Amino acid sequence: MKITKLESFLANAGMRNFLFVRLRTDCGITGIGEASLEWQEQTVRTFLHEFLEEHYVIGANPFDVEATVGRMIRDQYQGGATAMTAISGVEIAMWDIIAKDCGKPLYQLLGGRCHESLPAYANGWYGGARSPEDYAERAKNVVNKGYTALKLDPFGVAWKELSRAGLERVMRILDAIRMAVGDEIGLMIEGHGRFNVETAVEIARALAPYHLAWFEEPISPDQVDLLSEIKSKTSIRIAAGERLYTLPEFYRLISKRAADIVQMDIAHCGGVLMSKKIASIAMAQELTVSPHCSIGPVALAAALHFDFSTPNCNIQEAFGEFDAPWRDALVQGWNPIRQGAFHLSDRPGLGLELDESEILRHPYVKNSFPSLWDDRWHESFTSVSADPQ
Repeated sequence: MKITKLESFLANAGMRNFLFVRLRTDCGITGIGEASLEWQEQTVRTFLHEFLEEHYVIGANPFDVEATVGRMIRDQYQGGATAMTAISGVEIAMWDIIAKDCGKPLYQLLGGRCHESLPAYANGWYGGARSPEDYAERAKNVVNKGYTALKLDPFGVAWKELSRAGLERVMRILDAIRMAVGDEIGLMIEGHGRFNVETAVEIARALAPYHLAWFEEPISPDQVDLLSEIKSKTSIRIAAGERLYTLPEFYRLISKRAADIVQMDIAHCGGVLMSKKIASIAMAQELTVSPHCSIGPVALAAALHFDFSTPNCNIQEAFGEFDAPWRDALVQGWNPIRQGAFHLSDRPGLGLELDESEILRHPYVKNSFPSLWDDRWHESFTSVSADPQ
């Protein structure tokens, strides 16, 4: 079997754009992947077609995942998010082809089913919230959908430091959420790499009474030594890894035990097989993994097949019910979440296909999302009710 064509499709989903990949083969089997990189999809698309397509993808046997991906990683030379996201999108599509050719759902080729269902934690649910009461009302709605955990970034546009008034506001928000949903609901706090060490430690200590599930990316993702220092000074579990891209980077994070929860992003770190290797390294250190997935439904499908076949994965990020309303129509209405938990079908491959007509209805939107340090993001984050076109 040989790959004969690489296609890419851009689609808007409100405040994001998704970049889907499709590989065609000489035996008629197609595979889909996703290479969305927040606000850099056009750049990734160029890399796909100008660097990967002719020299590495066309003519390759999709079963040769190790060799093909290994050459792409080696030869792109510079590294970083753009290259690794493009490579990941191709790798995911290769696995979709392999599983379809075998007539099996992908998870069965990755070790088989470890979970009958998987809890989801909600993200994107707090779009437009300003007051503690706003957060509480939205949190209550999330729990009413069946979710038992939810994540939020309550830090506004803070950078490096957080004022005393800012920290008190965060605590008022968490007080309101806890009052609304109770103590049994898991709360994850997202830092987006905002803070310096001293501020991160101060925040972690102040938030310890809220019994958080984890504090995510409290500092810049490349500062593994400093992250380890933070972890040693707080009782809150630390989550990190979404902005690491290579196996050596993950080895360093894990070997130092700088995080309790390892959050590789399958659409950025090299794909499905690389994520399984990272999970094995984490298992050797008795750490859990929980893939980051803030992009589209194809990336989520890849994450779920990884999740269901990985024993040290126990929860998965979920944007689907809090994203643009047409999100799942881009892949023919696929939605694997029911009452706050993920369920995986036994359809061959990833279990979904692109809907080209729906993709055409939602074309790419330039500059669809402001910076996280632009206060407009609070007003618009995932609170999209209609197609911007």
